[in-house]
Amino acid sequence: MTSLTPPTSAARRYVRVLSIAGSDSGGGAGIQADLKTFSALGCYGMTAITAITAQNTCGVTGIHGIPPEMLKAQIDAVVQDIGVDAVKIGMLHSPEVVRVVADAIRTYQLPHVVLDPVMVATSGDRLIASETVSVLVQELFPLAEVITPNLDEAGWLLGRSIKGVETLDEAAQALCALGARAALLKGGHLPGDWVVDVLATRSGVRQRLESARIATPNGHGTGCTLSSAIAAHLAQGLPLQQAVERARAYILGAIAAGADVTTGRGHGPLNHGYAPVAQLVL
Repeated sequence: MTSLTPPTSAARRYVRVLSIAGSDSGGGAGIQADLKTFSALGCYGMTAITAITAQNTCGVTGIHGIPPEMLKAQIDAVVQDIGVDAVKIGMLHSPEVVRVVADAIRTYQLPHVVLDPVMVATSGDRLIASETVSVLVQELFPLAEVITPNLDEAGWLLGRSIKGVETLDEAAQALCALGARAALLKGGHLPGDWVVDVLATRSGVRQRLESARIATPNGHGTGCTLSSAIAAHLAQGLPLQQAVERARAYILGAIAAGADVTTGRGHGPLNHGYAPVAQLVL
């Protein structure tokens, strides 16, 4: 039998980021996108899978939820041995799964939680049961350092549609009022040549982030990638605003690098590895 020697306080280690999310068999979103992003940004990625999906660039054909006790076992195994510097949360399909994740965050006091409230895939397929939404807000919004909904998700959360750039600031504030410490509202679904996102915090920060729209059919996994990039930068010690700015710069590069690449017959993925960096070691 091999004996394991516990690491000393002076041991070098990787920057560790845990993705709690669903699996995308097509590789463009979910934990697959998260792991690619963590690696590209110099972090050591780990996963706790919440659901298995059968999907490709054309859509989702099946979802199989992982039992809550197995999800808990995955989180326990990772945290108790390897440790976690930041957490990205993606698809949580049931109230029981939401509660398992919330309990783990509280029990282990997991830092830098980035919550991407995944509800609808790029293809338009719904990925979450409606009864889960209220539990998500009650249990996880107060525990997250930032939430990252797109317009459709924000509209679902707020119970109204968001139809113009001029309404983004107010909608981001309303999301914080639901209990989130900060909200990055992504405005990419609005028409126009420019994409405008808004970062709002309960402490009063209001920041608009604007960029020229990149023409591409390959936007699958954009939300997963952005939230993962934010978690990676938070794990590396950046403050929230700088983490968001750098994550946004990374995703714009990944979109541009994959804009003319054909993968499948539908919504293709980004080029996550367009600018890989060496693994960061503390």
